[in-house]
Amino acid sequence: MTETEEATLTEAVPPVRYWPALDLTGTDFDPVLRELMAEGPVTRIQLPNGEGWAWLVTRYDDVRMVTNDPRFGREAVMDKPVTRLAPHFIPDRGAVGFLDPPDHTRLRRSVTAAFTAKGVERVREKARALLDRMVDRLLADGPPADLTAAVLSPFPIAVICELMGVPAADRHDMHEWTQLILSSAHGKEVSERAKREMSAYFRDLVGRRVDSTDEDVASLLGAAVGLGEVTLEEAVGLAVLLQIGGEAVTNNSGQMVYLLLTRPELAERLRYEPAVRPRAIDELLRYIPHRNAVGLSRIALEDVEIGGVRIRAGDAVYVSYLAANRDPEVFPDPETIDVTRSPNPHVSFGFGPHYCPGGQLARLESELIVDALLDRIPGLKLAVPPEEVPFRKGALIRGPEALPVMW
Repeated sequence: MTETEEATLTEAVPPVRYWPALDLTGTDFDPVLRELMAEGPVTRIQLPNGEGWAWLVTRYDDVRMVTNDPRFGREAVMDKPVTRLAPHFIPDRGAVGFLDPPDHTRLRRSVTAAFTAKGVERVREKARALLDRMVDRLLADGPPADLTAAVLSPFPIAVICELMGVPAADRHDMHEWTQLILSSAHGKEVSERAKREMSAYFRDLVGRRVDSTDEDVASLLGAAVGLGEVTLEEAVGLAVLLQIGGEAVTNNSGQMVYLLLTRPELAERLRYEPAVRPRAIDELLRYIPHRNAVGLSRIALEDVEIGGVRIRAGDAVYVSYLAANRDPEVFPDPETIDVTRSPNPHVSFGFGPHYCPGGQLARLESELIVDALLDRIPGLKLAVPPEEVPFRKGALIRGPEALPVMW
């Protein structure tokens, strides 16, 4: 690198922008994120909690590079008070979300079989039957109804518990713990207690399955512990992460259904052109704002140049998958929902080693939900004006708290 190039990189340091990550309703795109994207591919942000500032990477190609580049690590985050959205930061040392390869690869491998296309297909028919029974009850009870309470919340809970090997009798506890862990409104102590209780549950469940040959996640983890491939603590941390992640479908599908109910022409097209639905699901996954602000950061392990900006070793770096999904260089006319968009290489489930293992399961559940609602309840519509649909507040992920409907 020449002295001129080095000077340019040194000078190209954008100002630090405060990102309040306000509670947003509907599927509106975060206005602060939109401004940050316009300011450049690499900016600096300060979030409501933690300390200092961090880099934010928003361009599609840069996001994929950072998330797949070993020069950016997760493990180093454990020891740094990085600026963040959540008021409490309670990672467990050794948890899969904070591991780097090869440990990350070893731990993920233990449950791969459950989340492959074959593993997900194993639960398709049971999931469809569960959903049909929920829709049966919804129709029998009659309108008006809260679609979130009747279908969109209990269905993903039932499916992830089925895949995890959690008995039906324990689903309510799992849901309660998940909500407390994901909420920033109850404080650190409540969130920590819920995480400890869920961890204790999985420690017992996985510990009792060390000799199992079943295909559910708890059994796969138990077998891996029994073979010495992972420790019990590692298995418990991964089980907690997967269980919590399974409920993200409630919010994703809630936003999808909200979009369809506020764009009746789109719902009509999908109702009468079922062949379009798989692509439409992918397009909706690209378009909807899954979360508030950003998720977990990474730490630069050496100096790296991105978009003309030098990121120094030790700096915290966030990527925005939401911004990447709106990159016009990859998604022409990104603000338009195009159900025939192809290719559609969205990064809604992440990218690189930390790609969401439940991506295929989430896609399956979304397809089943859209099919059931469009085919079985053709007159489905909102029971209140769109602006009166309550969306979650003080949560890390976005979605309707309730979805009042009638038909």
